[in-house]
Amino acid sequence: MGNLKSLSLFLFLAIVSMLVVDCEVLQPNDARFVDEICKQTPYPSDCVQFLRQDPRSSGADVKGLALIMVDVIKAKGTNTVNKIKQLLKGSTGEKKPLNICLDRYKGVVEINVPEAILTLKAGKITIAEDMAAATSDEAQYCEVIFHGKSPLTIENNGMHVAAEVTRHIIRHLLLI
Repeated sequence: MGNLKSLSLFLFLAIVSMLVVDCEVLQPNDARFVDEICKQTPYPSDCVQFLRQDPRSSGADVKGLALIMVDVIKAKGTNTVNKIKQLLKGSTGEKKPLNICLDRYKGVVEINVPEAILTLKAGKITIAEDMAAATSDEAQYCEVIFHGKSPLTIENNGMHVAAEVTRHIIRHLLLI
């Protein structure tokens, strides 16, 4: 009877140890951390590309990855603002949609990005997530107002992807 209890205990411990290995919690300094976080976004390959381009990602925790993605949004927004200004200088067509997009992207850079940074650092995760969602909406709106003839399709799509990746990474903070 004693041998049966010992065998049962051994098998139980063996199974538990296998589960712990399979359910391993990855740490930020683990090379697989970014990959695993990015798998939980709607655009995993873009996510990995965005984050791997920034050297801070190698040791960042989830909040650090979210802040890196907010920087990606800021860079994309700033580049889009500059492109719109150039298009407005040379535009002979309708300038109204470009001006609307200029205002929207300025709002992303001047309001959404700083608010997302502040709220992430303060632990107000749902507000930071709202800022990322609003950024995604702005990019989509800017695309739609051109009725299929947008000179900003690449920028709008890129911003939408970056904002959705950011939103999903921020949402992951709610699970921690």
